Amino acid sequence: MKNALNINFDKLAISFSAICAIHCLALPIALIFFPALAATFIGSEEFHTQLLYLIIPSSIIALALGCKMHGKYYVYLYGALGIGILLLASIFGHDYLGESGEVIFTLLGATIVSYGHYKNQKLCSENCN
Repeated sequence: MKNALNINFDKLAISFSAICAIHCLALPIALIFFPALAATFIGSEEFHTQLLYLIIPSSIIALALGCKMHGKYYVYLYGALGIGILLLASIFGHDYLGESGEVIFTLLGATIVSYGHYKNQKLCSENCN
Protein backbone atom coordinates (compact mmCIF):
# COMPACT_ATOMS: atom_id res chain seq x y z
CA MET A 1 0.00 0.00 0.00
CA LYS A 2 2.77 2.42 0.94
CA ASN A 3 4.62 1.64 -2.30
CA ALA A 4 1.51 2.31 -4.42
CA LEU A 5 0.87 5.58 -2.59
CA ASN A 6 4.45 6.71 -3.15
CA ILE A 7 4.44 5.79 -6.84
CA ASN A 8 1.18 7.73 -7.26
CA PHE A 9 2.73 10.80 -5.62
CA ASP A 10 5.74 10.42 -7.92
CA LYS A 11 3.44 10.23 -10.95
CA LEU A 12 1.54 13.27 -9.72
CA ALA A 13 4.75 15.28 -9.27
CA ILE A 14 6.01 14.19 -12.70
CA SER A 15 2.69 15.26 -14.21
CA PHE A 16 2.90 18.72 -12.64
CA SER A 17 6.46 19.12 -13.94
CA ALA A 18 5.37 17.96 -17.40
CA ILE A 19 2.49 20.46 -17.41
CA CYS A 20 4.99 23.17 -16.55
CA ALA A 21 7.31 22.12 -19.40
CA ILE A 22 4.48 21.81 -21.92
CA HIS A 23 3.17 25.22 -20.89
CA CYS A 24 6.61 26.75 -21.49
CA LEU A 25 6.95 25.17 -24.91
CA ALA A 26 3.37 25.39 -26.18
CA LEU A 27 2.23 28.77 -24.89
CA PRO A 28 4.26 30.91 -27.33
CA ILE A 29 2.90 28.88 -30.25
CA ALA A 30 -0.65 28.92 -28.88
CA LEU A 31 -0.49 32.70 -28.46
CA ILE A 32 0.24 33.09 -32.16
CA PHE A 33 -3.01 31.32 -33.05
CA PHE A 34 -5.07 32.43 -30.05
CA PRO A 35 -3.81 35.83 -28.84
CA ALA A 36 -6.72 36.13 -26.41
CA LEU A 37 -5.01 33.42 -24.28
CA ALA A 38 -2.61 36.10 -23.08
CA ALA A 39 -5.46 37.65 -21.10
CA THR A 40 -6.29 34.39 -19.31
CA PHE A 41 -4.76 32.70 -16.29
CA ILE A 42 -3.03 30.18 -18.57
CA GLY A 43 -1.30 33.01 -20.42
CA SER A 44 -0.04 34.74 -17.28
CA GLU A 45 3.25 34.39 -15.42
CA GLU A 46 1.18 33.54 -12.35
CA PHE A 47 0.45 30.13 -13.89
CA HIS A 48 4.02 28.95 -13.21
CA THR A 49 3.89 30.20 -9.64
CA GLN A 50 0.68 28.30 -9.02
CA LEU A 51 2.22 25.16 -10.52
CA LEU A 52 5.11 25.49 -8.09
CA TYR A 53 2.57 25.40 -5.25
CA LEU A 54 1.65 21.95 -6.56
CA ILE A 55 5.09 20.69 -7.59
CA ILE A 56 6.90 21.47 -4.33
CA PRO A 57 4.59 19.70 -1.83
CA SER A 58 3.93 16.70 -4.09
CA SER A 59 7.67 16.31 -4.66
CA ILE A 60 8.52 16.58 -0.98
CA ILE A 61 5.89 14.00 -0.03
CA ALA A 62 6.83 11.56 -2.80
CA LEU A 63 10.56 11.78 -2.18
CA ALA A 64 10.18 11.57 1.60
CA LEU A 65 8.00 8.45 1.36
CA GLY A 66 10.31 6.89 -1.22
CA CYS A 67 13.56 7.63 0.59
CA LYS A 68 12.11 6.28 3.80
CA MET A 69 11.19 3.08 1.94
CA HIS A 70 14.37 2.46 -0.06
CA GLY A 71 16.91 4.36 2.06
CA LYS A 72 18.70 6.01 -0.88
CA TYR A 73 18.62 9.62 0.30
CA TYR A 74 20.66 10.98 -2.63
CA VAL A 75 17.37 11.00 -4.58
CA TYR A 76 16.45 14.06 -2.49
CA LEU A 77 19.26 15.93 -4.26
CA TYR A 78 17.55 15.56 -7.63
CA GLY A 79 14.33 16.93 -6.19
CA ALA A 80 16.02 19.78 -4.34
CA LEU A 81 18.15 20.76 -7.35
CA GLY A 82 15.23 20.63 -9.77
CA ILE A 83 12.92 22.57 -7.46
CA GLY A 84 15.67 25.12 -6.81
CA ILE A 85 16.13 25.69 -10.53
CA LEU A 86 12.36 25.98 -11.03
CA LEU A 87 12.15 28.54 -8.22
CA LEU A 88 15.04 30.57 -9.64
CA ALA A 89 13.51 30.49 -13.12
CA SER A 90 10.14 31.54 -11.75
CA ILE A 91 11.39 34.33 -9.50
CA PHE A 92 14.37 35.74 -11.41
CA GLY A 93 14.30 34.13 -14.86
CA HIS A 94 12.38 36.67 -16.87
CA ASP A 95 14.21 39.70 -15.45
CA TYR A 96 17.76 38.33 -15.54
CA LEU A 97 17.75 35.63 -18.21
CA GLY A 98 15.13 36.88 -20.63
CA GLU A 99 12.30 34.86 -22.10
CA SER A 100 14.52 32.18 -23.63
CA GLY A 101 16.64 31.78 -20.51
CA GLU A 102 13.55 31.43 -18.34
CA VAL A 103 12.19 28.71 -20.62
CA ILE A 104 15.52 26.85 -20.68
CA PHE A 105 15.88 26.95 -16.88
CA THR A 106 12.26 25.91 -16.39
CA LEU A 107 12.70 22.95 -18.72
CA LEU A 108 15.96 22.00 -17.02
CA GLY A 109 14.39 22.15 -13.56
CA ALA A 110 11.31 20.19 -14.63
CA THR A 111 13.51 17.54 -16.24
CA ILE A 112 15.68 17.13 -13.14
CA VAL A 113 12.64 16.91 -10.83
CA SER A 114 11.01 14.35 -13.14
CA TYR A 115 14.21 12.29 -13.28
CA GLY A 116 14.39 12.30 -9.49
CA HIS A 117 10.83 10.99 -9.29
CA TYR A 118 11.52 8.38 -11.97
CA LYS A 119 14.55 7.22 -9.99
CA ASN A 120 12.47 7.23 -6.80
CA GLN A 121 9.78 5.07 -8.45
CA LYS A 122 12.36 2.63 -9.73
CA LEU A 123 14.03 2.28 -6.33
CA CYS A 124 10.67 1.81 -4.62
CA SER A 125 9.70 -0.90 -7.12
CA GLU A 126 12.99 -2.72 -6.58
CA ASN A 127 12.63 -2.45 -2.82
CA CYS A 128 9.11 -3.89 -2.91
CA ASN A 129 10.16 -7.01 -4.88
